[in-house]
Amino acid sequence: MGAAGLVDIKRRIKSVESTRKITNAMGVVATSKLRKCRKELSNNDVYFKAAEETIRSLAAIANDNENLEFPYFSPKNSDSKLYIVITSDTGLCGGYNNNIVSYLSSLAEDDKDKMKVMTIGAKGIPYVKRAGFNTVTEYVDIPNIPTIKEVKVIYEKALSLFNSGEVSEVYVVYTNFISPVKQVPSLEKLLPIDKLEGEGQAKIVEPSLDIVLKDALDAYLKGKLRYLILNAKCSEESARMTAMDGATSNANDLLASLNLKYNRIRQTMITQEISEIVGGASAQK
Repeated sequence: MGAAGLVDIKRRIKSVESTRKITNAMGVVATSKLRKCRKELSNNDVYFKAAEETIRSLAAIANDNENLEFPYFSPKNSDSKLYIVITSDTGLCGGYNNNIVSYLSSLAEDDKDKMKVMTIGAKGIPYVKRAGFNTVTEYVDIPNIPTIKEVKVIYEKALSLFNSGEVSEVYVVYTNFISPVKQVPSLEKLLPIDKLEGEGQAKIVEPSLDIVLKDALDAYLKGKLRYLILNAKCSEESARMTAMDGATSNANDLLASLNLKYNRIRQTMITQEISEIVGGASAQK
């Protein structure tokens, strides 16, 4: 391999260096987004626990009222179930989307026809369809830190399917964020709500218990859905950070190999040139 080989290797080195700059930058961005997302997740956890405490307090009063029947606590007469699947809107996050859809498939067994799927995230849609699921609704461009406005649209669609009796239960399939190095595909039941037991003192509830309980449950369920989406977003950024770190590491290894190969070929060419010069000088004596 001569000068042409050196030019080819040099071109490959420049290409890998450019790729390394991109993966390194994306890894830094993912790390920054993960930090912000984890902070919001922690704040939301405080709100979620406070909301649950309020719900339990109201449940203690509701349990004493035998005439109060609330639809959120009762499953509907339907063979279908709704699964809200949270995937990513952007790529370069390793096996994140494939893992969550594989988990969804493991839940289905032979009952895919009885499963209605609602997807969150553009990149997960092709995975869901390739797995043989038909989506009823698709939501894209959900930000890393979703507001109640975005969550409300998803929640109200799921609630309408539940209240109309089209589905008997509503589940959320998401990736639970445990740590930056561990994320686990998980299933969380959203509706119907398992009956909450609580302890509370007798209170006057205005304007009425059913109105206050409905509003409180709506706020609680939207907060719960937002909490699960935040978990999934943290997991996504963590997966992207890991994938970009791995890609950067592989680029470094490839650069080291290419540079070694380049230097060896260059040294061989220099040695050959010296030998030719020495040989030519000896022949002239």
